[in-house]
Amino acid sequence: MTTQVIVLNGGSSSGKSGIVRCLQAVLPGAWLAFGTDTFVDALPASMRTGDGGIGFGPDGEVVVGTEFRVLEAAWIEGVAAMVRAGARVVVDEVFIGGAGSQGRWRQALDGFGVLWVGVRCDAAVAAGREVARGDRVVGMAASQAELVHRGVTYDLEVDTAHAESMECARTIAAHVG
Repeated sequence: MTTQVIVLNGGSSSGKSGIVRCLQAVLPGAWLAFGTDTFVDALPASMRTGDGGIGFGPDGEVVVGTEFRVLEAAWIEGVAAMVRAGARVVVDEVFIGGAGSQGRWRQALDGFGVLWVGVRCDAAVAAGREVARGDRVVGMAASQAELVHRGVTYDLEVDTAHAESMECARTIAAHVG
């Protein structure tokens, strides 16, 4: 089946966004890129502090509420609608709920050619990147490094602690059908 969607899953500061930019450069044709950061940035400020939205603990823990889940479902269906309309899409995701998070995407993308990619990065390396970025709650990268992969199945995995973004993108592109 022709690949229509590439879903990259990895923890915060694992290198997904860099890989996405490189994929857009090496893949033939136009690929749209959407990520969890895009979705969170689109939320009203009130949903970043309230019980129903998304919250960030002092240790990097991410907690989401029911209103967040409703909007997340709409977001996922919106991405699927773009694919249905003919767009090819790269999704930059953080499966906080592991297999449950992947299941929501699997349901929405059923029937499409999807390449599931795990983006691994050693927790210490990701934590160093997190500090250098300065735009994340300290501790998020370390807490998510393994959590986001629990129970998730992939077609391919890359490790950004041992390979640059472009090398990872080329590895992924070689698996796009």
